[in-house]
Amino acid sequence: MNAHEFFMQAAIEEAEKAASIGEVPIGAVIVREGEIVGRGYNLRETKKDPTLHAEMIAIREASARLGGWRLIGCTLYVTLEPCPMCAGAIVQSRIEQVVYGARDPKAGCVGTLMNLLDDPRFNHQVPVVEGVLAEECSQLLKDFFRRLRQKK
Repeated sequence: MNAHEFFMQAAIEEAEKAASIGEVPIGAVIVREGEIVGRGYNLRETKKDPTLHAEMIAIREASARLGGWRLIGCTLYVTLEPCPMCAGAIVQSRIEQVVYGARDPKAGCVGTLMNLLDDPRFNHQVPVVEGVLAEECSQLLKDFFRRLRQKK
C-alpha cells in the first residue's frame, strides 16, 4: 500500500463514520509531514448546516491544530471529488495537493464539471491526484443510496 492509498483508507474510515449516523458517506483527512492533522466526515443532515462537508470540517480542524489558516505543506485526501464550496476553501487555505477517490458527476469541481483548483485567475493552484481507491470510495456511496432507496 502506497502513501496515497494509506491516507485514502483513513478518509474511507471517516466516510464510514458518516454512514453509521445516516449521513452521505464522504470522509476527508489532511496530512502534513506524514501525520494526519485534520479529519472530517459529512455532518450536513445531522447539524442542519450546508457547509459541514467532510473537507470543510477537516480544514477547520487542521487550521486549529496548526494554528493558522494557511495549510502550507498539507495534502487533503477525500473520498469524493470536492464540490465548488470545498474547492474554494481548498484554494483559500493554500492546501498544496488534493487526492480524491471517486469522481462526482453532479458537483465535482476538481476536474469533472470544471477545475477550480487549476484556474490561473486565482492566486493559488493545487495539483490533483484522482482515482485513489476509487472503487472502494464509489462503492460506499452506491451502498448508502441503495439502502436509502430500499427504506422508501
